[in-house]
Amino acid sequence: MSQEKVLQITDLSISFTGKVVLDKINLEVYRGQIIGYIGPNGAGKSTTVKIILGLLDRYRGKVEVFGEDIRNKGNAYKKRIGYVPENGEIYDDLTAFEYISFTGQMYGMEPEDIKNKLIRLLEKFDMAESLHKRVSTFSKGMKQKLLIISSLIHDPDLIFFDEPLSGLDANSVMIIKEMMTILAAEGKTIFYSSHIMDVVEKISNRIILLADGNVVADGTFDQLKEKNKEGTLEQIFNQLTGFDQHEQIAADIVAALHGDESNE
Repeated sequence: MSQEKVLQITDLSISFTGKVVLDKINLEVYRGQIIGYIGPNGAGKSTTVKIILGLLDRYRGKVEVFGEDIRNKGNAYKKRIGYVPENGEIYDDLTAFEYISFTGQMYGMEPEDIKNKLIRLLEKFDMAESLHKRVSTFSKGMKQKLLIISSLIHDPDLIFFDEPLSGLDANSVMIIKEMMTILAAEGKTIFYSSHIMDVVEKISNRIILLADGNVVADGTFDQLKEKNKEGTLEQIFNQLTGFDQHEQIAADIVAALHGDESNE
């Protein structure tokens, strides 16, 4: 793996309405890493990504992408970044071709290059007949594939995937996981956020766990398992975030369904 630094975060902090969301986060990220970026809801994962993307600017600390401070870098660096948000919205009135043409040109691509790439990608995603169909007619899985295509069409070097497998069928899931491995081997850096711990465990060569705005674990899965003496990433996650009530809560839910109050 390359030691070329793609991202450096130094003492990154941000608060909203008096609540600390990130508390002096420090990270160094290198070319070719697949990083499982995980944590409970509200831990600060999405906030970190939005800062890196330049969508939030009232932060303290320093964020360097491709060796330059993003405060002084303008928007040019964003052309080297791809992003699939957890709840991505697509303009339903557009066709697949119109939508990807719009996003591709925002990245500075030539129209002919966009069209040629899109035709090939739709074919590989089993959507060859969808080039000129409106997004409003697409299934959830098809919309998710289109979001993934829009994040990769410009061949970015730094990619953020937030629950990218949502709505995909089993075959597409296998394709996306294998694709991430190939991209990383080519030197792309991928941040992968998901609540499906077994997928994060299998595809990541580095796992960063965020809780209450702090990095509470950072290493390979084997390193985290050795340090925490747990067998699975889900167990490590529960241990480090302090959540150990899942069995009792599940039992209470089943009891409530049965109308039984004895379990509570």
